[in-house]
Amino acid sequence: MTPPTPLVSIVIPIMNEAECLPKLLVELRIACDPLEYAFEFLFVDDGSTDNTLDWLTVERERDPRVCFIALSRNFGHQAALSAGLARARGIAVISMDGDLQHPPALIPLLLAQFAAGYEIVNTTRLATDGIGAGKRIFSNAFYKTFNWLASIRVEPGSADFRLFARPVVEVLNEMPEVRKFLRGLVPWIGFRQISIPFTAPARHAGRSKYGWIKSLRLAVDGMTAFSMNPLRKMALGGVFVAGLAFLYGFAAIFAYFFTELTVPGWTSLLVSVLFLGGCQLVCFGVLGEYIGRILEQVKGRPVYIIRATAGLDSTLQVHPVDASADIRQAG
Repeated sequence: MTPPTPLVSIVIPIMNEAECLPKLLVELRIACDPLEYAFEFLFVDDGSTDNTLDWLTVERERDPRVCFIALSRNFGHQAALSAGLARARGIAVISMDGDLQHPPALIPLLLAQFAAGYEIVNTTRLATDGIGAGKRIFSNAFYKTFNWLASIRVEPGSADFRLFARPVVEVLNEMPEVRKFLRGLVPWIGFRQISIPFTAPARHAGRSKYGWIKSLRLAVDGMTAFSMNPLRKMALGGVFVAGLAFLYGFAAIFAYFFTELTVPGWTSLLVSVLFLGGCQLVCFGVLGEYIGRILEQVKGRPVYIIRATAGLDSTLQVHPVDASADIRQAG
């Protein structure tokens, strides 16, 4: 009796990516069809407002490997990725974005490393075509700051394009965190890991859904999720400022009693008050971030809400697809 072909799940969070999906599916088929695995292409629609869901519904009729989860609204990339990991059925799960900046051509290499015994196969961006200087500077600053503050190290250029073996997926699914930062969780959980460098191409179509505000939000989530150092550095900063205030007070008293250099100190007083007030507001903001995470965790609300699914309750069957027709359709 022939043993069943092992199943690999490819989880793809998407939002308003209807322009990219035809080309993406073409490249997925080109990369996956020659491999000795069965595949499910699990798209997680994170509250799209274009015709993404309609396209997925039509494409599923054509290729049963296409499955999807439709969330009730936009919950964010990490939540959508968590939804996909929770319902992926493969012995290995590959996560990737839907804008073609994570090249499907790397999938055979990821699976080759998985077959060699690695339980997590990461990818690291060496460069991204078409990215602006501002975003590069922000990315470099984030990784340097994160690695300075956090108790773990995240490799600069880390991407959410990686392979997880089934035991790793089970561990991630059991974690109760509401706001998961997977780029930090992956080095934290351990297992046998390897990283593959790649150059990310420019986005195929549309525009990025991760603007400056969302990028900053993700950076703050990562830092507060993996480090208590901001709180400790606030305490050290308080000790330092108190020490300066003590020295300044001692110098003022000395000048008053033993010299004739004392002058009305309105400028120094105003600067001191503004400086200390600014430090206090920053400290309150850091405390607020940690308290906010505690509040979200104890409320116990679901990380995401699923509105509809397709293909996840049926037995997966592999059918040949006319790839040449795909290529003609995608242009």
